[in-house]
This record gives sequence, C-alpha cells and structure tokens, in this order.
Amino acid sequence: MAEGKGRVLVIAGSDSGGGAGIQGDIKTITALQGYAATAITALTAQNTLGVQGIFDIPAAFIRQQILSVLDDIGADAIKTGMLHNAEIIAAVADTITPYRHIPLVLDPVMLAKGGAALLQPDAIAVLKEGLIPLAALVTPNLPEAERLSGMSIRTIDDMEKAAQAILALGCQAVLIKGGHGEGNEVHDLLLTRDYREIFTQPRLYTRHTHGTGCALASAIATGLAQGMTLSAAVARARRYVRKAMETAPGFGQGNGPLGHGHTVAGFV
Repeated sequence: MAEGKGRVLVIAGSDSGGGAGIQGDIKTITALQGYAATAITALTAQNTLGVQGIFDIPAAFIRQQILSVLDDIGADAIKTGMLHNAEIIAAVADTITPYRHIPLVLDPVMLAKGGAALLQPDAIAVLKEGLIPLAALVTPNLPEAERLSGMSIRTIDDMEKAAQAILALGCQAVLIKGGHGEGNEVHDLLLTRDYREIFTQPRLYTRHTHGTGCALASAIATGLAQGMTLSAAVARARRYVRKAMETAPGFGQGNGPLGHGHTVAGFV
C-alpha cells in the first residue's frame, strides 16, 4: 500500500443504503488510508432493491461545498460520481476548471444497479463537452461506454474503438470496465494516447455488486492522490474491489453492498 494519506475530494450523490455513492466512496478511500472530503450533489432514498427517490442539491450549494474544501483542506485527486443533471455538471466543470492541476477521476454514473436513471438524458452532451475534457481518467462500464462513444461493444476490439472515441472527447485516459459483458472472464481495458493495458480476471458470480463502480473509481483516485502511477492505481483498485466483493457482508434482499473494510478487518 502506498505511503501517506492522499486527499480525495469526492463530488457525488449520497446513497442512504450505504453501499454506493458518497458513503461507499468514503469507506473505500479510508480503507486505502486516504483522506476523503465530499461535495454532495444529490440525496437518494435507496437500498439494495433500487432507488426510491432523488433530491438534487442546488448547483450553487454544490459549488460552495467544492470551494470550501479546496480553499482550505485541498485535494490531491478529485473523483466525481452521480451528477444527475446538466446544471449540476456545468457547475462542477466551471468550479473545478481552475484546479486542472489536480487529477480528476470521472465515473460517468448513468444508471443504478436496479436500473434507475442517475443521469438525465439531456445531461450527457454537457458531460461530454464540459467535464470529460477535464478528466485524467474516465471509468465507464460497458453500457456507459456505449452511450459515450455511440458504439456497440461486444469484443475487446470494440472496447478499444470505444475508448478511442472517448479519448477524442479530450480526457487523458479511459478505463472501460467489462463486468457487464459475458463469459467466465472479465476484461477491463485501460487506454491512453500512448499506452494500452488489459486487466483480466475470472468472473465472480455474486449478487453483492452494489457500489463496485463507485469503489473502483474512488480507489483509483486514492492511488493517484498517494502518488501511484495510473497503471498501479488501477491494478490496486481492482484487487481491492475484488476482495470487497468476496468479503461482502450479505446485507439486503437485492444487489448487496461490498465489504469495504476488508483492509482493516484485523484491527481490534
């Protein structure tokens, strides 16, 4: 594990069930010995069965939260999750543009595990034009990568073409996650303008997958905040999420939460 804390500002929605969103992000960053600060973009009423309600935070107050953190505590990395609408995305992009020296890990959250829309359709264009160009890394799953690239993805070659299309939007790197694919192996593709790496592992068949995308992006952001290379940060994040799935507490009747605290399980 990398030495030092590493300050991560998370700009995302709250998950009342504690498995994903801000709650999952804080757990992940803390488990990897980072320091989590937050700007909450929305409150959700949700559990492992789905999302029952969404209450957006006013864009001006989201901006105030971000500046309150950056003007005092500071950040070594920024991670965005649920942004929900065009106004929020535009406000976040405008607020963090002066801080482009801080690496941004952008998780383009579009759908909850249960299928609820967490990004309004008219906001996708604003995400592509206003926020993705600021990102050091974008971490879409397969459905999100298809929406961002306008391509159907069935193979690793398709993943690379989609990643190239997303890179063309102006970000520095793309990690397309293959968990929504088929087969007994999961392939994730990391692509920059001069580097390509495929991460492969056996598929873990489990219902406890709520918050995996949030945890992965936050774990990567923590690694970058701690001075790790992008490849090393991705590799550690994947190991962390895999173990969190394997050590899930078994809560809920639907898509259960992860065992975020497995790194500190031996502490008494």
